[in-house]
Amino acid sequence: MCRWLAYSGTPILLENILYKPAHSLIDQSLHSKLGVETTNGDGFGVGWYAPDVDNPGVMRDTTPAWSNRNLQELAGHVRSSMFFAHIRASTGTAVQQTNCHPFRHGRWMWMHNGAITDFHEIRRDLALAVDPELFLDIEGSTDSEMMFFLALTFGLEEDPPGAVARMAGLVERTGHRHGVEFPLQMTVAVTDGRRLWAFRYSSQGASRSLYYSTRVDTLRALHPEVAFLSEVSDDTRLIVSEPPGDLPGAWNEVPESSWGVVQPGANDDLLTFTPAAA
Repeated sequence: MCRWLAYSGTPILLENILYKPAHSLIDQSLHSKLGVETTNGDGFGVGWYAPDVDNPGVMRDTTPAWSNRNLQELAGHVRSSMFFAHIRASTGTAVQQTNCHPFRHGRWMWMHNGAITDFHEIRRDLALAVDPELFLDIEGSTDSEMMFFLALTFGLEEDPPGAVARMAGLVERTGHRHGVEFPLQMTVAVTDGRRLWAFRYSSQGASRSLYYSTRVDTLRALHPEVAFLSEVSDDTRLIVSEPPGDLPGAWNEVPESSWGVVQPGANDDLLTFTPAAA
């Protein structure tokens, strides 16, 4: 499968999250502790939002994240208040740049860990459900990108939780028609550059790992000696496949079959996720 992280909060250099933690995403690309695979070397990607630019910038490559000097150079110079990072372990589709996450459409970004079971058998049926005006924008061959474009088809821009629920419902119904017992496995992050949604769900009820960070003001009270906590705002959040460190009290597991949203100036929500009819 894969590992990913999503950051929202005070603008910081990407390297502060990607490289500096003891068990950073770069370390996880070689030494994942909670993933299906220990090594995630089938490419990587980062996406970020810059001030006064509506659409996110994206850098993706098929080389392993641990040895890519361009990624290290970029991470030391790009500062953002919202960014995604993803390291890939292919579930069967080709190792090529267009299959690396995050995927982008307009102002939206999407990344995924998991799989659609027997995707090669149900791919055509799913593709026919994509809005024809969106279909030509699909660049790669992954189940992850197909899920993104189905969610866009089902109203992602107006209702992200509802659109992802309708996408999941279609995948499950289509899989069941083809005799697939457990069609869907997913942790997903999606953002419009201002708000960040995350989802954890699987048909089998045994989803891949996903964690969110504790409120910064709570962590400051617990760990006043940690300098990083004094440099970021109270609404700074990280959502990760795997915690990048072992700071006591810093990480909370996202419950099975849940979705949450991080948004400025409002309380974060964590609610039950249920696939819906498209």
